[in-house]
Amino acid sequence: MTVHADLAMVNLDSSDPVAHAAFYSRVLGWEVTHSQAEYAMISKDGVSIGFGLVPGYTPPAWPDETAGKRYHLDLYVDDVTVAEKEFVVAGATRPEFQPGGERWTVLLDPIGQPFCLCPRPQG
Repeated sequence: MTVHADLAMVNLDSSDPVAHAAFYSRVLGWEVTHSQAEYAMISKDGVSIGFGLVPGYTPPAWPDETAGKRYHLDLYVDDVTVAEKEFVVAGATRPEFQPGGERWTVLLDPIGQPFCLCPRPQG
C-alpha cells in the first residue's frame, strides 16, 4: 500500500466540550480555537483535538474489566509528580488504581476520561 494519511485531528466525546477543551488547553499549552456549548477545539502546529457534546455521555469506569478498551491520551511530561499536581489543580483527579508503576500515572480529566502522564524520554 502506497497511500498514507496524515492525522488532522482527534475528536473526543464529551459531556462539557467548553470545559473539556479548556482543561486540555491548559494541560497541553494549546490554543482554544473554537468554543461553543456543542463543540470546542484546541490546536497547535496544524493538529487539533475536538470535543463534541454527546447528551447523556458517561465516562468509562476506571478500571473497567467488563467493557472494551476506549481511547485515552498519553502525555509526555518532564516531571510526572509536578505535572500531576498542576493538572489536579486544573481539575483532574487521581484514581486509586494505578497499573503503570514508574512507567506512567493515570489521571482522570474533569469529565472522567482517563489519560496518562509518562516521563519524557531522555536523549
